[in-house]
Amino acid sequence: MSTAAAGGTTTITRDDVLAARARTAGRVRRTPVLLGEQPGSADAGVWLKCEHLQHTGTFKARGALNRQLAAEERGELDPAVGVVAASGGNAGLANAWAAASLGVPATVFVPATAPRVKVDGLRRLGARVHQVGAEYAEAYDAALEHVVSTGALFCHAYDQPDVAAGAGVLAEELAEDVADLDVVVVAVGGGGLFAGVAAALAGRAQVVAVEPVTAPTLHEALRAGRPVDVAVSGVAADALGARRLGQVAFGVARRVDPVSVLVDDAAITAARAALWRDYRIAAEHGAATAWAALTSGAWTPAPGARVAVVVCGANTDVSTLHGQDAGPAVT
Repeated sequence: MSTAAAGGTTTITRDDVLAARARTAGRVRRTPVLLGEQPGSADAGVWLKCEHLQHTGTFKARGALNRQLAAEERGELDPAVGVVAASGGNAGLANAWAAASLGVPATVFVPATAPRVKVDGLRRLGARVHQVGAEYAEAYDAALEHVVSTGALFCHAYDQPDVAAGAGVLAEELAEDVADLDVVVVAVGGGGLFAGVAAALAGRAQVVAVEPVTAPTLHEALRAGRPVDVAVSGVAADALGARRLGQVAFGVARRVDPVSVLVDDAAITAARAALWRDYRIAAEHGAATAWAALTSGAWTPAPGARVAVVVCGANTDVSTLHGQDAGPAVT
């Protein structure tokens, strides 16, 4: 169950993930696993967990739905007032979708810089959208003000136990679909995906946490011994643009000792192009960040390791894929 660690840090365990799996069963997609080729290796495969095929095009649908269902169970969700979220786009989409599935209203605050494809998606899902400031942090503050004035249920983009536990359900699927799994590679922004996956797989598989060098929230938290603010910029900032690692993620990180890897914008852009060229996966930059760890050589698995990479989102302007030096599809 969720616990408070020393210093008040909130953490989750596999039990929370299993509870989330039972709660969301039949409501989210069990996304497929694709066997691909491990970059730089002639004989080793790598599995791609295709969370870009999840509802709303992102893994975040899992955590958003688990958060809202759990709150409903506890009597915390007023169906007349609904939910509010702050987001660079994907968490907002996920919460708008979850709210629509439960028949409650959703209000979403996003930065003015949020990609149009995500803002348009929010409106199609029926959410009331407010664009505020230039960064996620400003949208977050506005969402908290909305909670005070309306009593809406606040659904954090990543730093709530129910949200992280919901994300972790994909790791349970991976462990069943890929026998003897050794390593799972995930992108990190605020750390909800990392926390859920690492909690689910603790003692069973290693987690490699990949971040843009321009937004190293986990890397700097591990170095400082606590979550700290970081400057945020770069091509993946719309999805991985949290200024600080969440407390849930930090609580899990202190238990599992993840491998922390940083990649630059050039590596992320190249990885995104490679996912399109080699697999016709239209990944957003945040999702390509995990793949970039392998394609750039920033992280190299041990010989024979059974590795899976989570492709966590596809809410991107697909027209930009054709402008990259992607080349013809590999057959």
